[in-house]
Amino acid sequence: MPSSQLITLTDPRSPMAEAFRTLRTNLMFSSLEHPLTTLLVTSPAPEEGKSTTLANLAVSLAQGGRTTILVDCDLRRPRQHELFGVPAEPGLTNAILDKVDAPKLVATAVEGLWLLPAGAVPPNPADLLGSRRMDAIIANLKTRADLVLFDAPPVIAVTDAALLASKLDGVLLVVSAGRTQRDHALQAKNLLEKIHVRIVGAVLTNAAVDRRLTAY
Repeated sequence: MPSSQLITLTDPRSPMAEAFRTLRTNLMFSSLEHPLTTLLVTSPAPEEGKSTTLANLAVSLAQGGRTTILVDCDLRRPRQHELFGVPAEPGLTNAILDKVDAPKLVATAVEGLWLLPAGAVPPNPADLLGSRRMDAIIANLKTRADLVLFDAPPVIAVTDAALLASKLDGVLLVVSAGRTQRDHALQAKNLLEKIHVRIVGAVLTNAAVDRRLTAY
């Protein structure tokens, strides 16, 4: 069963669910001149709500008529399989290690939304994400959906997000009100800009209920 944290499914008429639809609209408008087919979502540090934000965004995109694939690339603390109530394996790591360019996707409760779970947690996540096999998987997934979303570990903590971001069209940065330190947010932004990654915007979580989720 999908988690209650998937507010876009459990309470689609709530202000929070509407905020995710607003985020969806803003992303689409921001990419009119430079279309997004692949998007990475990360945060400066752990526990800032990136995985839940991404899962709800993926649901909103699919509900809006866009065929969407969600890939759990947080190979250190994967959460997408828990949020959608599906097995963690087989998943991304299994496809990379088994040299499968067209990994099997898991259907979700949302029409048009498919999930590629993380798979077995490996000892060397950065090596797998930076590999040519990962490049081949990304290329294959792009042919199977309108938009492919990637959940990555916090950008400051490890190199995984930066390695993956360099292969994709853009990055959405999630920051948490009252939790994310200002210098951490700036450090994350600088790290991504240093490798010439396109930051398409930021999402604020854990804010007051009337502005629970804001994109800019």
